Amino acid sequence: MVTPVPGEHYPRTYAEFLAWFPDDGACLDYLDWLRWPDGFECPKCEWDVGWRIAKGTWSCQGCGRETSITAGTMFHATRTPLTVWFTTIWFVAVAKDGLSAQNLQRLLGLSSYGTTWTMLHRLRHAMAHDGKERLRGTVEVDETFVGGPRPGRRGRGAANKSIVVIAVERRPNGQGSGRCRMEVVESARAEHLRDFIIRNIEPGSTVVTDAHRGYPPALRPDYIHERHNIAGAGVAAHTLLPAVHRVASLVKRWLLSTHQGGVQHRHLPSYLDEFTFRYNRRNSRYRGLVFYRLLEHALADTPITAKSLVRRLQRVPRASVPPSAKKVHPEGLGLTIEPQPWRRAPARGIA
Repeated sequence: MVTPVPGEHYPRTYAEFLAWFPDDGACLDYLDWLRWPDGFECPKCEWDVGWRIAKGTWSCQGCGRETSITAGTMFHATRTPLTVWFTTIWFVAVAKDGLSAQNLQRLLGLSSYGTTWTMLHRLRHAMAHDGKERLRGTVEVDETFVGGPRPGRRGRGAANKSIVVIAVERRPNGQGSGRCRMEVVESARAEHLRDFIIRNIEPGSTVVTDAHRGYPPALRPDYIHERHNIAGAGVAAHTLLPAVHRVASLVKRWLLSTHQGGVQHRHLPSYLDEFTFRYNRRNSRYRGLVFYRLLEHALADTPITAKSLVRRLQRVPRASVPPSAKKVHPEGLGLTIEPQPWRRAPARGIA
């Protein structure tokens, strides 16, 4: 696997981004190179010889099938110009705290809120297809509860809140934390905790938890269990489990600041996927590398339609879904204008 080189495999700055992708043709060629870095391979017969057709598709020599570069990917059958997609992905990659659909709509100057809403949810769907290489070494695991303030019981068993299990690697030198994983679970019972742990933590790792009785049966016999009785230790929970509590605090703050805390239960898994994707790439030297990785995930993702997205979130309040079923396909971001338009404007005079 070749390590991507800044300035060769991905743009380092916004100026380079603009120079690399001035039109849809350049965007399509980049997707072609990114999808088949070693040359075309037919998705049907896996034959590696074909011809690029003028309209932007490949014709396979083996089976004669004509394949679009975007077929079977997140961009499948999209009517949104690739320049709009690429600019959206760049903004998403460089925004430290993410973007809401309304902010993206303002940035792009699009008339349809539904377009930006759908694009962002498709990108979050692609983020969920991260490499999913399991965490290893010493891993802290704990649950947290996400939801607005409501009367009633606090902590485990709280009503009307989502239970999120978080796992975070401890760095070997004890300085900070490594990668994280998080998921919404049905309950904090042992079987649900074990399903999460098996999917996300390499067997043989040391798992550090609190004294919740669901963890011992969830971890035996595949993991080394380091158990802390926080109530009996006389110290704060974040002292014994610093990494997982830091991530829990960050994700709640992120949901509150970027999305004003208005994330419903059906939205939450998508937003957790986005936070995990961002957190695990927080130390990237160039944000262009995040752009590159997100495009890789988009090409590996399966197509998902706007209707299926809305169907999954049909119980969400109206303000959180596209306001209209009318299809609005945005124009490209490229404009043809005369040079120096400010010189043609009426004289402003002196105030």
